[in-house]
Amino acid sequence: MTRGRRRRWRIGLGAAVGALLAGTAVAPSAVADDEVTDYTVTVDPSRTGAAIDDTMYGVFFEDINRAADGGLYAELLQNRSFEYSTADNKAYTPLTAWTTSGTAKVVDDDGRLNARNRNYLSLSAGSSAVNAAYGTGITVRKGSTYDFSVWARADTRLTVTLQDADGSLAAPRRITTSGGWAKYTATFTADRASTTGRLAVSTSADAALDMVSLFPRDTYKGRPNGLRKDLAEKVAALEPGFVRFPGGCLVNTGSMQGYDEASGYERKRSYQWKDTVGPVEQRATNANFWGYNQSYGLGYYEYFQFAEDIGAMPLPVVPALVTGCGQNRATDDDALLKRHIQDTLDLIEFANGPVTSTWGKLRARMGHPKSFHLTHLEVGNEENLPEDFFARFTEFRAAIAAKYPDVTVISNSGPDDSGTTFDTAWKLNKDADVDMVDEHYYNSPQWFLQNNDRYDSYDRGGPKVFLGEYASLGNQWSNALSEAAYMTGLERNADVVKLASYAPLFARDDTVQWRPDMIWFNDQKSWGSADYEVQKLFMRNVGDQVVPSTATATPSTLEPITGAVGLSTWATSAAYDDVKVTDADGNSLLSDDFSGDASQWTGSGSGTWAVQDGQYVQSDEAAENTMVTAGDPSWQNYDLHVKATKKSGKEGFLVAFGVKDTGNYYWWNLGGWNNTSSAVEQAVNGGKATLVSKAGSIETGRAYDIDIKVRGRQVTLYLDGQEWGSFKDDKPAEPFRQVVTRDKKTGDLIVKVVNAQDAQARTTVDLGGVRTARSAAVTTLTAAPDAENTATDTPVKPVTSTFKGVADTFTYTFPANSVTFLRIKKG
Repeated sequence: MTRGRRRRWRIGLGAAVGALLAGTAVAPSAVADDEVTDYTVTVDPSRTGAAIDDTMYGVFFEDINRAADGGLYAELLQNRSFEYSTADNKAYTPLTAWTTSGTAKVVDDDGRLNARNRNYLSLSAGSSAVNAAYGTGITVRKGSTYDFSVWARADTRLTVTLQDADGSLAAPRRITTSGGWAKYTATFTADRASTTGRLAVSTSADAALDMVSLFPRDTYKGRPNGLRKDLAEKVAALEPGFVRFPGGCLVNTGSMQGYDEASGYERKRSYQWKDTVGPVEQRATNANFWGYNQSYGLGYYEYFQFAEDIGAMPLPVVPALVTGCGQNRATDDDALLKRHIQDTLDLIEFANGPVTSTWGKLRARMGHPKSFHLTHLEVGNEENLPEDFFARFTEFRAAIAAKYPDVTVISNSGPDDSGTTFDTAWKLNKDADVDMVDEHYYNSPQWFLQNNDRYDSYDRGGPKVFLGEYASLGNQWSNALSEAAYMTGLERNADVVKLASYAPLFARDDTVQWRPDMIWFNDQKSWGSADYEVQKLFMRNVGDQVVPSTATATPSTLEPITGAVGLSTWATSAAYDDVKVTDADGNSLLSDDFSGDASQWTGSGSGTWAVQDGQYVQSDEAAENTMVTAGDPSWQNYDLHVKATKKSGKEGFLVAFGVKDTGNYYWWNLGGWNNTSSAVEQAVNGGKATLVSKAGSIETGRAYDIDIKVRGRQVTLYLDGQEWGSFKDDKPAEPFRQVVTRDKKTGDLIVKVVNAQDAQARTTVDLGGVRTARSAAVTTLTAAPDAENTATDTPVKPVTSTFKGVADTFTYTFPANSVTFLRIKKG
């Protein structure tokens, strides 16, 4: 998951596709419901397109938005082992989610359960502890069975109750304990339903408790320590080809040390697989990068088992000892590097090794003597220090190749779709003949519509691409449409793009650190987003071979870049002066030296702006996206000059042009990404895409002269009188995309068409002489562009029908704002 880029943090939920396309004028700015645009799709069966692997599309699981504890991991209790800490979240204590009566305290001493489970609860006679679980409480279903367990060190009688404010939800259970630490179990059968359940444990004598647990019996495939059934089933319904896990920023952030005495039991560590296997009570705990705790109850064994259960290829990611996601540090410790390399070799043995091997034996003891058939493994995730990363990656790769030559080792290209880091990383990977490179990007719907051809020009002889994370910054239907259009380009280039996964996978609706997300849930139910429906349609109708085809394009009427100007900051205090805007003939449109007030400027409400000593100063270092604007949104073909000085803070400054409103503009981001690089970004309905970028930083206290020349759709940028860069934003956001594939097993021809506009697409389809049946099974997704699936409404869902007019050449009218798949059987 990309977290170093500023645009990743501020996400707009896409607006109507009609509005989206108006910015690039590839479709009429207003359309009637019955408007029709004509197209032709021509299939060429005489040519052979790319073969498509069974693993083309998969899923990426990262524990973000409480995707694991409180989500896919079916444990119902929160903080079951009293390990919550301020290291996880400043608001946490070891008794978070618990209330106690009598005398109770969390203890960290030699009486603990084991060295890796540091804390336990000490209860005095007559005392009790109640767990509130997640959200509103435990969701209990009438007639369902729930399995309770606890580790206790005591000679006592425990009373365990499942209850809510209205009383008991099941008959109480009484457990007699004796002696040292031992595990005790009980079973509840619910007498009634509740969404506010609590689990209470009381003791008749002094007791030490740990690992207080409650699971529904009905987990996915009935597995103990298992997965929440409805969430797992939604993933299984996608029929994914692979599961990438466990991250993401969990992998390449924090300390690379172990959870042991030598590190002082470091609580902010990278995700290390050995912490997560073996008996759950012996697994480490860790702070989650996203601001909560990881119990590691859902660990590597469970990931491998889940991948196998759904018929997907497991694809783990291990740390490369270079942090990313805004941390950007390289660990220079050769012994630690060697330890992590050995851990990676041990991981392969854990997955594939015989039961006589050290780690294969552990896998067998955990219940799986057979191999998990690990074939692909990724080292690192979005490292923003490509040279440091690649030096370490090379050592991992060599060690793996020497012992496990059949395992494909995947590298990456940093956190973005372009830029200095991306280019450097790709050159290093290509020069070293790396097998596969992982690309990540989160961009606006417009970017996805514009870049369907991204992989057309990739070197067919170079490394293959794993598109490990992508999404269009929203969960509305317009976002899913743009992703569907982009996916036709992925399939067309299946000889280069071998794997692709939307991200993130899960979001608990009361704990959201990141959106968009594919599957949403609360404690009672789960629902697939519009993006989920698109992913499911593509994953279940991939085909084995691309059948080459072409399509006519939407008429384009490009207009000049138009808009006002703006000034902004991000976690930085900066001063601006001498703002001048002149038209192409040199006539003044705006001039402000701030010798008076700032009445020409309008703010968004963020930041603290004031005129100070003849400068316009934003003084709040913590404020983000503090844009103020001036001028006329109809301005075009102008020159903008401004003098800017960084006063303090993390980054540089932002100078905007082509400003239409708060969600639609361009800005020159100087000293962004923790003052490591500069770029021009375009915002469309709140989602951003980078148009040009360069490495570089901004000095504090130095005044910079910034000039931006806008001519039509050509923009040239000058820093201190020297040309910094230029771009021409003239690439159409084509709304009509298609790809045709063949399913060799059934012989079906699958015609996939995306129509991401408000007009219907009346399309002549020429099958090129292929002998087919005269009817097609049709699956259609269509909705209003701003439609969004929720817990209570599902406007985006598939509709199936039969089309009986298939011929060598036939006409089909694809609905406005639709994704349509026609499966045509061979004749």
